[in-house]
Amino acid sequence: MNNTIRLDAQGIEIDGRPQVVLCASLFYFRLPREQWRARLAQVRASGYTCVDVYLPWNFHELAPGRWDFQGRRDVAAFLDLAQEAGLSVIARPGPYICSEWDGGALPAWLGLDPELQVRQNEPRFLAQVAAWFDQVLPILAARQHSAGGPVIMVQLENELDFFDCTDRPGYLTALRDLVLAHGITVPLIACAGQGDLFGATGDVAGVVPACNFYPDDDSPFIEEEVRRYHDVLAARDLPLLVTETNRRHRTLRRLLVSGATLIAPYLQSSGWNFGFTPSTGNWGDPGNFMSHWYDFGGYVSPTGQERPEYAEAQVLARVIDVLGPRPVVAAPAVEVVTDFPTSSAIGALALSDGGQVIAVPNLGTVDGYATVAGVRVQVAAGSCPLMPVGRPLAGHTLTLASADLVSATDGMLEFSSAVPVTVVIDDETVVVPVGGRTAVADLELVVVGPSEPVHEVGEGHEITSVRRRSGQAPTVLAGAYELPPTLESLGVFRGRGTYNTTTDLTGVEELLIAGAADIVDLVIDGEVLPSMVTYGAQRRIDVRELTGPVPIRATVEIWGHANFDDTRLPALRLGALRGLGSVWKVRAVRDISALWTVAGHWAGRPAPVRGLDGWSSTRGGERVTYTRVVDSPTTSALLLRGLQEPVFVRVDKADPVTVAAENPWLLLPAGASQVAVTLPHDASRSGLGAELLTLEPVTEWACSVQDDELLTAFAVSAGPGRTVELPLKVKPGDETWLDVDLPASETGHVLRFDGTQLRVTGWSDGECIGRVWLGDRPAFSGGDPNALWIPPGWSGLTLLLRGVAGAADPELRRLRLEPPTD
Repeated sequence: MNNTIRLDAQGIEIDGRPQVVLCASLFYFRLPREQWRARLAQVRASGYTCVDVYLPWNFHELAPGRWDFQGRRDVAAFLDLAQEAGLSVIARPGPYICSEWDGGALPAWLGLDPELQVRQNEPRFLAQVAAWFDQVLPILAARQHSAGGPVIMVQLENELDFFDCTDRPGYLTALRDLVLAHGITVPLIACAGQGDLFGATGDVAGVVPACNFYPDDDSPFIEEEVRRYHDVLAARDLPLLVTETNRRHRTLRRLLVSGATLIAPYLQSSGWNFGFTPSTGNWGDPGNFMSHWYDFGGYVSPTGQERPEYAEAQVLARVIDVLGPRPVVAAPAVEVVTDFPTSSAIGALALSDGGQVIAVPNLGTVDGYATVAGVRVQVAAGSCPLMPVGRPLAGHTLTLASADLVSATDGMLEFSSAVPVTVVIDDETVVVPVGGRTAVADLELVVVGPSEPVHEVGEGHEITSVRRRSGQAPTVLAGAYELPPTLESLGVFRGRGTYNTTTDLTGVEELLIAGAADIVDLVIDGEVLPSMVTYGAQRRIDVRELTGPVPIRATVEIWGHANFDDTRLPALRLGALRGLGSVWKVRAVRDISALWTVAGHWAGRPAPVRGLDGWSSTRGGERVTYTRVVDSPTTSALLLRGLQEPVFVRVDKADPVTVAAENPWLLLPAGASQVAVTLPHDASRSGLGAELLTLEPVTEWACSVQDDELLTAFAVSAGPGRTVELPLKVKPGDETWLDVDLPASETGHVLRFDGTQLRVTGWSDGECIGRVWLGDRPAFSGGDPNALWIPPGWSGLTLLLRGVAGAADPELRRLRLEPPTD
């Protein structure tokens, strides 16, 4: 039975021993290498026995065919350290990982091939995946459990049920076969993000479905939902593997009693997005930038500080040890009534040596009371005690205990609780205070209260002067182009590029920019415009005051490629490229809201002619189609003015496309086109109209680029500079480089900024440590967007400041170094 992993309806069996596996996300690519060992030991000390590890493809393939597995990318060394720490590993090599990481780890250059279809059973994509697997799978194969290593499972893909994959069985079969060809023998799993097991696995043989649950922690329905999946999987003789979930241990306890045998809260040990690696996502309104501080409230902060949930982890791990092998989902053996909000279906586990544990979550904010088997017991606010009921112990029956049993040895029962514990031994009832001891029969009962992490907080340090460099980072000339190229086509996968042209704006009132992403800094005729973040949506720019030849300069920075696939905005599509998009002069604007023919409902022939959305009908919600011919001598843009919901638009005989309210535009070719708009009928809707903009492209663009490696090389090079005092003003559109002296610190620093209308990029110890945007900015998610982390032992600090136009003048007023806290 050595070196074997077995999964069945009874749970997980490792080398013949059944186990409940507590697993914490810990990502090597979001930590300094010198912290790997300590962070792994920290997870093991929490009582967790496993880590799940994404392996991001584009972290290791920096450019096509250029692989790097050294230094902070040495995943083999990380896996070896995990084994030394006594941790198992669930390896997640993708190819897609999500993880709010640049492109979901799919290399940006994949989008340059118009025939390649990501996350599909498509030969071009699978050939690229095979090249990635050829690099990474031998590392995993040599370290899988069957070879004496720590890897107990390998996950294929990630939450494929969120993605419109046209051939799930074919795609998952292809991935499975690639993995098996590399000698992987541990179980293969695939996780469902929204409960669609077929959508995640394609029901492919040899791929075990797993579930990601992200419920509202206060929901009373968690047990019922999770138990449904437990029962569905048990009918297939499979365990319930929860590969991602919330970080709160009250919720994890509820998963446990609902049948989960792998419980893997996502990002329980937090990290940091170094470099240009955060993603652009759809958690804003509708878009967002992921912050470098990558943190969803896990039990360890990005800087390594332990939070209160860390102690909760240690308690839960001890409780699981005391449960014994193979606890089984069961109906509660006793009645439970509470005076606080609780679960809609109280969960219980039957224990192999007799008795049960019953989970009684207090979903309220104040301590309350439950009556369990007729005994009134206190339950702390926000807790979920796993109460032993009818359990044989040391010649007695533990009839009931209202708290977690964390140890049962040598005539002593130890409980963990924040409130007094009611214990019934045989027929004798006692109440033991927190921190108290009581003897019952020949047993000693001890109640240990909750512990809080203690952090020594050092003093902060104000930085009042910096050295201002006199030079700027070099640029690489990237050529001249008729139309603006994508940054990826210029070889920039992370970084930025600049587009320059001069165009005649005589008689032009507006420019239309389409498809620009991520951050566009425009200078038109010397005027610096506010930074534009549209996620690829069209943007109109008023230029009616300008005439004659006008210079235009656009600097476009990649924040990160989309990690999710969202059709509402072009740059939120998975695989979407970055750059200026296209720039157009608007030569004419006309209203085309009238003269649409109607098809649908009871409309007959000849088709009635109405205004767009002007059909009157009693069939609310039923689709109706409006059609008309539009004609333009050049490329044109159709604007569906007042759009409030997605609609289908078909141009001539092409497949219909979805046009969303967030980007209610569609570019049309020159000439006559038949446009059909299909939308659900809504008698309450008003204001939907249409405009047609006649366009002329702005051409003759000269391009230059600065990728992330060029910027980093300049940042870490010694440059001349002069000392300046803060505050420091920077003109909109200008940039300045600053070098900052750091005081020695064994704990590292958190750098905070007091300023406005600035974008700041920082470097330390040869690495980009992130970017901060001060003042008017788009939505950020994932953690604190206002600070940078300088890890312990990292030396030197260089900052690049870029002034951003806005209501206030760009200014850096002060810098403050703070000790890391949770």
